[in-house]
Amino acid sequence: MSRSRTRRGALAAVAAVALLTITAGPATASPAPAAPPAKGGEVTRIEEQVARDLARSLADPAWRAGLRAGADAGTAQLAPLASRSSAPAARGLAAGVADADRRIAAAKGLGAEPGPLLQVQLADPSMRAALDAGLAPLVAAATADDHARTITAYDTAGRSHLLRTEEIPNRPVYLVDLDSARTTAAGLRVLGAELARQGLGLPVARPAAPAAAGWWATKIDAVEVKDDEEPWFKGDAEMFALVTGFGLDGKVRVDSVDMPYLNNDGTVYRPNQILVNWSNYKYNLADVVLMEDDGDTNYQALATAIAAVLLTIADQGAYIPLVNAVLSAVPASWWTDDPDYVDSWYTLARTSSGRLDGAAANGWLSVSPYFVEQF
Repeated sequence: MSRSRTRRGALAAVAAVALLTITAGPATASPAPAAPPAKGGEVTRIEEQVARDLARSLADPAWRAGLRAGADAGTAQLAPLASRSSAPAARGLAAGVADADRRIAAAKGLGAEPGPLLQVQLADPSMRAALDAGLAPLVAAATADDHARTITAYDTAGRSHLLRTEEIPNRPVYLVDLDSARTTAAGLRVLGAELARQGLGLPVARPAAPAAAGWWATKIDAVEVKDDEEPWFKGDAEMFALVTGFGLDGKVRVDSVDMPYLNNDGTVYRPNQILVNWSNYKYNLADVVLMEDDGDTNYQALATAIAAVLLTIADQGAYIPLVNAVLSAVPASWWTDDPDYVDSWYTLARTSSGRLDGAAANGWLSVSPYFVEQF
């Protein structure tokens, strides 16, 4: 089932999304006369093409049964699932999906191919009854657009159907989406490596510490992000934090923190996760920007853009807020349709503790100081 994510424009809340309805009405309705062109970046276009190809391939009853079995428990990686099937339609699909995985890895700046990236899932568990009744499924690409009033789904003849955003369709729909946990983890590795190459995250040599030494950290005890809906058409997305401050060398430092557990809005998570390693910072203050990957994020481009702005900020012997500098560095494409900025926290100190509300009033963190001892 797709997982909800909250998206905000810079310091502005987005409206809640309603549940959805199918434009065509009952399962026997005719398709819409034409589908609008796919919006978004290269990754979105690739997902749309794979959704169309997958829909056509489901004209093969054996492959349709195989997909049902593979995705019945949740999400399934599409390329491996298709390649394991003996159905002719699945074998033909597998090569195209594998190529799509490679193109997505390139579009997201992930470097060496991180493995299968596209996955498929039934849009809502309630649709299993329609599959049991023999209704032919539609296939759509999961959208990250919170404001979408329609999405395009395809049938086994390749015809398009517009599904409106008012209630869950009464016809089964498979969603093609990214394995965002995998792409975000790979992307943050790229981000960290590029920022380090640019001088924004290099480790600083220190004298050998006593055996009983360690370092102070800020630990996330609890976190919640606000939103109102969990629409069926939304795909997976992953949140991550950018921690910024001045490093021991006097240069701006950016550390990325993956938060793959932060799946659902309105849910309090208690990860006990290290957010800030204070031994990396010169001053007792740092900033945190919470963001998410909606699919079209290019991590190489993001790192380059952030570095271009932050490298111009000089250490003036005191803490300087860096949230606005980070947000101004984010490529313009990130603010199109669905902003990837979630919230931010200023002046986090080593002694900070308790609940801290975000500047955009879109989430909160409960933190505490934590000493990490060396063995």
